[in-house]
Amino acid sequence: MGGVTSSIAAKFAFFPPNPPSYTVIAEDSAGDKLYIPEVARRDDVDVLKLKTRRGNEIVAVHVKHPRASSTLLYSHGNAADLGQMFELFVELSARLRVNLMGYDYSGYGQSTGKPTEYNTYADIDAAYKCLKEKYGVKDEQLILYGQSVGSGPTVDLASRIPTLRGVVLHSPILSGLRVLYPVKRTYWFDIYKNIDKIGMVNCPVLVIHGTSDEVVDLSHGKNLWELCNEKYEPLWISGGGHCNLELYPEFIKHLKKFVQTLGKSKPSASSSKKNGVESESQKKPSEAGGSDTLELATELPEISRNSLDSRLDKSKKPIKPEKSRMSTDRVDRFRRRKGLVW
Repeated sequence: MGGVTSSIAAKFAFFPPNPPSYTVIAEDSAGDKLYIPEVARRDDVDVLKLKTRRGNEIVAVHVKHPRASSTLLYSHGNAADLGQMFELFVELSARLRVNLMGYDYSGYGQSTGKPTEYNTYADIDAAYKCLKEKYGVKDEQLILYGQSVGSGPTVDLASRIPTLRGVVLHSPILSGLRVLYPVKRTYWFDIYKNIDKIGMVNCPVLVIHGTSDEVVDLSHGKNLWELCNEKYEPLWISGGGHCNLELYPEFIKHLKKFVQTLGKSKPSASSSKKNGVESESQKKPSEAGGSDTLELATELPEISRNSLDSRLDKSKKPIKPEKSRMSTDRVDRFRRRKGLVW
């Protein structure tokens, strides 16, 4: 079954940039110091190659901030690699005052192997292990960040670590199959079953999603937020799409507020649940400000069983009307495209 699941994941979920946007070069014959010639060299950035438990070697970058009190472990989206994400990583580290580690999945960029669901779980585990052993990061200092398909390995790791500082889910998916079809059950061949794992995450969770996302419908982000144990005030970016949320001023403002709140004290589950959909930042976007706009390019690079969908249907909290999940017509339209861009 695992092989079938992996093949479905490879078919529907993974589109690594081809050719990769970067190379990795050793500075000396010993290979102790690595760098990426396609991006600006920085003294505060380490380029690393990490071995995973599944035998692959993945590339990662660690960006250091001199006044950081927390570390962000960033799992990027489907159609990007480290070369395309590097500028964003450096910018986020500076704006949020955090250390940041980003990594490429197996088969992405200069990482070896093939991209599969279970390889990505091993990939994020390797990055997590490196943060703990090489950089001395404690779980209480760690914030996991998952963008789109990266929400899969992020939620999986978060469900296994009880003392994380926080989690950010950026345009997340309920599961791979639910991106294509409005299914109400979890099937053994589905991938990234975030809907069934989010209830095991025991730290504050921030969900960010665009209201005009045509790839992963807004309902995915809203439903995951409803299922969180420790809800943090979500951000629904009015007019935001799937790959451009970083360009909205409210994005960095809200993310910075989340990181600062976690640094002061851990909100209780009861108080965080009071931060519902009726907050001011959700009713209207924050006012634009040049200092809060990221200066980035617009194109970054088993047997079936009942799932938690029934809990969503019975939720007592009202949710504003939203677009229906993907219809079969939209699936056909997606299939005619070159590929999904989760």
